[in-house]
Amino acid sequence: MDSVVPDNSVSTAQPSNPVSKNSTTSNAIIESWDEDIEPISRLQIVDEDQKFTENLPEYMGKWGLAEAGFNYNVVAVFGSQSTGKSTLLNKLFGTGFDVMDETQRSQTTKGIWISRGRGMHVVVMDVEGTDGRERGEDQDFERKSALFSMATSEVIILNLWEHQVGLYHGANMGLLKTVFEVNLQLFQNQKGKEKTLILIVIRDHVGATPLENLSKTLQADLEKIWAGVSKPEGLEDCKIHDYFDFMYTGLPHKVLLPEKFDEEVAKLRTRFNDPKDPNYVFRPQYHKRIPADGYHIYASGIWDTILTNKDLDLPTQQELLAQYRCDEISNAAYEVFLQQIAPFRSPIVEKGQTIPELGEQLLSIRSEALQTFDKNASRYHQGVYQKKRADMLTKLNTQLNVLYVGQLKNLHKKAITMFEERLKTELKKPSYNFAEVVEAGLKESNEYFLKGAKEIILPDTDWSYSHEHSLLEEEFGEVSSRARSEEFRKMSKALSKQVETELSEPVSLALNNPKPGMWQNIIDAYKKTVDSGEKVLTQKAKSFNSSKEELDDSRANLKQQAWVVLRKKVDEELADSMILLKLRNSFEEKFRYDEHGLPRVWKPSDDIDLHFKRARDAALDLIPLFAKIELEDGSTFKLESTEDFDYQQSLIVLSEAKQIDISNRFKRESDPFYLEAKRSVVATTAKIPMWLIVVMIALGWNEFMTIIKSPIYLVLFVMCVAGGYVVYALNLWGPLERIISAVVGEATRMAKERVAEGVEKVREQTDDKKLTPVKA
Repeated sequence: MDSVVPDNSVSTAQPSNPVSKNSTTSNAIIESWDEDIEPISRLQIVDEDQKFTENLPEYMGKWGLAEAGFNYNVVAVFGSQSTGKSTLLNKLFGTGFDVMDETQRSQTTKGIWISRGRGMHVVVMDVEGTDGRERGEDQDFERKSALFSMATSEVIILNLWEHQVGLYHGANMGLLKTVFEVNLQLFQNQKGKEKTLILIVIRDHVGATPLENLSKTLQADLEKIWAGVSKPEGLEDCKIHDYFDFMYTGLPHKVLLPEKFDEEVAKLRTRFNDPKDPNYVFRPQYHKRIPADGYHIYASGIWDTILTNKDLDLPTQQELLAQYRCDEISNAAYEVFLQQIAPFRSPIVEKGQTIPELGEQLLSIRSEALQTFDKNASRYHQGVYQKKRADMLTKLNTQLNVLYVGQLKNLHKKAITMFEERLKTELKKPSYNFAEVVEAGLKESNEYFLKGAKEIILPDTDWSYSHEHSLLEEEFGEVSSRARSEEFRKMSKALSKQVETELSEPVSLALNNPKPGMWQNIIDAYKKTVDSGEKVLTQKAKSFNSSKEELDDSRANLKQQAWVVLRKKVDEELADSMILLKLRNSFEEKFRYDEHGLPRVWKPSDDIDLHFKRARDAALDLIPLFAKIELEDGSTFKLESTEDFDYQQSLIVLSEAKQIDISNRFKRESDPFYLEAKRSVVATTAKIPMWLIVVMIALGWNEFMTIIKSPIYLVLFVMCVAGGYVVYALNLWGPLERIISAVVGEATRMAKERVAEGVEKVREQTDDKKLTPVKA
């Protein structure tokens, strides 16, 4: 009969109590199993008489593993008797295996027992200890149980004492050699089959010999016995690492260092329940790929094969038939399935379109394929049928996953397009609120994506749209950030234009009427303009949900940009040509006009030199005023300097060299005014000699009398004298000269055209005569 411990409770609770207040690890919370909690039921699957139990399916159901599929793991422990294997399993997995009474050294575990790890989808196997006095020289069961655990488990915990390291029998090297040799028959022509992990736990490790040295010793012994294993044909050169991986760990003395022992066991537990642990043991390459509901068939078949010395991978005739027929049925249903999903590929994958209610359609097609398979394949061997059905479901999901991923990508693109178009439309409206526009756009686009993504998630898949959704949210952030930057840019551009418009006139007026306090007036206009811009900026910033820091940065940037605009306008007004014009205007105002604003008529009594010096010095005094932006005493105006902006340097408008150059150029330009004034005085004071007048009268008397006597000549004379006086008085000699030159030039041009026309007519007449035929 089977030895079964009654099923008192099947708990999936997590470990609760800490080992001790002083026991901590860096990356995991150390917990221990509460001994007051009633342990999960256990089952003896192989008894002392080597009979396999029939109750395993019942217990797999009670443990909640019957429907786990591949989502479970199997771990087994074997080692010498009385080495604390059951205690270690209870500590690691919260199981309730019987432990040895410390008052007597006797066999505790008989046969092979299994249980489920508390809070874990793990089947834990406790194998009868080796080298026990109860069985004596009979090592048959030891070899069979070790071989069974190795064939059915993903992880083998080899439990041994530190003082057994280096021993042949004490470290179970003899047993391992036999197991390796028999087990190797499983891997003929299957060098790529799943590996098995052997986790060697060295008990009572006091630390005198480093764990690294102990590991090297054990690894060398294992490779040595592997070299002596009789290998089947074709695998003579295979290595132990082709089929097994090894891990090593040490545990302190349980009795002498109980707290330290519990702490290290808690650390070891993370290797079994924390996939993020770098030493996590349940890796895909170790899984036997046996569905949980078929594990009892597989395990019992393995045990029967061991008992009858058959190859472990030798299938029965029923299994062979089931494999053949299930493959045929699966392929036929799969071909129909591919034809049904073919019309969906082009729109989704190639054209980037989204298909409404795609999930319902794909689920219907998949269900139809599975129903066809179930109807015809469920009559065959259940283990093979379930495995093939799972394989077929994986194949179907693989094909559908292409459509799922394509639909998800298209939903992503569509959501982004919706969001961008919503922003583009709403941001064109006057007086919009940017934060509200973005929030509404995000809500609409996000709901669209989530609705479509949830609709295409099929049951019995591990599909998830969380990664795509996170990428979508990141892209939403990028789009809104770009839109925010663009709106900020537009706002900044508008503010810059506003600042430029408001500063242009005050700067021009102040610089065209230079006087002390000129710069303070310009700064006052700058402050007024900046205050107006800050009000607009503050109002807009509320719409953008700007933080106080962002608003302060924007204000500082506005002040700096406004100052740059101010300096640009100042530089335009004080360019070389403009500043010379301002100096000339100032000079002329003081030199050529009197205090009443009337043009000066220089007289011989006027001191031209003094007037010229005063006017030029007054004009030159403006250059230092223009050279630097000077504020009134007591002014607190100042801007913060940055890496790209030097406030103190920006106050300098004209350098020393530039001032000297402007002064010299102005002096050269003002000199002609002085000479003109001097010539005007000379012209007014010049007199014609009396003798010259007498000579002119004597020589021109006859002509004079002729003009006097002739009315026509008299009128012409008067008109010529009057015209000459007007030209002289108004200083029209220059314009008159240009008019005469223009008239002469036009007359010459017309004469040339007439001559050219005449020459052309002569040429035409000559050509006509040449073309006229001569009469005979």
